[in-house]
Amino acid sequence: GRIKQSIVQWCFEKYWPVAKTMQIARQLGCASVELIAPEHWDELKKNGLVCAIASSHGFVKGMNDPAHWDYCLELLRKRIDECSAAGFPNVISFTGMREKIPDDVGLKNCVQGFKKIIGYAEQKKVNICLEMLNSRVNEYMKCHPAYMGDHTDGFVELIKKCGNERMKIQLYIYHVRITDDAGTSRIREHLHYSTQASTAGHARPGRRREHQGN
Repeated sequence: GRIKQSIVQWCFEKYWPVAKTMQIARQLGCASVELIAPEHWDELKKNGLVCAIASSHGFVKGMNDPAHWDYCLELLRKRIDECSAAGFPNVISFTGMREKIPDDVGLKNCVQGFKKIIGYAEQKKVNICLEMLNSRVNEYMKCHPAYMGDHTDGFVELIKKCGNERMKIQLYIYHVRITDDAGTSRIREHLHYSTQASTAGHARPGRRREHQGN
């Protein structure tokens, strides 16, 4: 019971309908099915499951570009409201792609953008979790070239500048090992800034996550 495991719904969607995914999650002893649409949350609860982290905007358009702020903030606010009402703890978010934005400018933009929403997340008692992705491996869905949030230290700096306990890192061990040449040691080092950790890659059906409870 110390580690609560979760599976990602979209990894299974071409194999099982949502109801089957929930059934198998329970059989495996998982506590959560995550990144699952809010219309399924009532059924999750009936099955004794939670959504450990909810989706919002994707990783292409993120807070590093002010042109995307309205789009991202609208989705984040909507999902924060839904998570608060359901009693679920986390909403995922992303920096966005570098494109032609220098890292220092992207960091500054992210801080300014997240400061527009993090107070609301704090009010609703929901965490905004920034997912780190690697930009090295040249394979579909194992890598995201030009993604700005590809180093743990950069995320820690961003979170510190936001100055709010509701900003967290979504530490994806697969990506951390590739980009930072480290895995669980990074989780221990930055545990204060992390809300949950993922242990397997997108390429495998049924990415498994290990997450902290509510």
